[in-house]
Amino acid sequence: MTQADTLLAMYEAMHDALGPSDWWPGDSPFEIAIGAILTQNTNWKNVERAIGNLKDHQVLTPEGLHSLPVDTLAELIRPAGYYNIKARRLRHFLQFLCEEVEYDLLALKGYTLEDLRPRILGINGIGPETADAILLYALDFPTFVVDAYTHRMMGRHGLAYEDIDYNELQSIFMDALPEDVALYNEYHALIVRVGKDWCKKKVGLCETCPLKHFLD
Repeated sequence: MTQADTLLAMYEAMHDALGPSDWWPGDSPFEIAIGAILTQNTNWKNVERAIGNLKDHQVLTPEGLHSLPVDTLAELIRPAGYYNIKARRLRHFLQFLCEEVEYDLLALKGYTLEDLRPRILGINGIGPETADAILLYALDFPTFVVDAYTHRMMGRHGLAYEDIDYNELQSIFMDALPEDVALYNEYHALIVRVGKDWCKKKVGLCETCPLKHFLD
């Protein structure tokens, strides 16, 4: 079985066991992008609380958030943790939107992926995982999101070496899989679900994992 066959078979096994993920949650592409920034180093329930605060104060628009003093923004997103740092990251992202597309996030779809990804990575505080989450989930670009769950799962199944970097691991998926936004979206979501419930950091619950048949 080729690596491409293995990765597709793993996808089917997870999807058959767990069903569709309907990820990334959000009422608009802009909300999804904000969530991608807020979810760094925290769990999604905390992000939902922070986004709820922004909605309650009716500021969840590019112009609305950018008009807030940074300390006010930080207080509203406090539930997401690291709120002072994340407030500055949001400000950098909002400044980018202002300068690049006059706050029209969807206008970024007019760029090519090859041109836009480096621009988003150039925003202070935006790393590869966050950039790819924004590109894939908010803007429908075909780029695969890699996270800690992906590293752990691929390592335990002998499909990646321990110290593989982000771009190399991403390339394993993008070289093997069809270029398909829906597939990339669902595959990453399934990896997250399996990582949270079975492929845990210290002890993997391999006997009941949807991917148990892929272990050596």
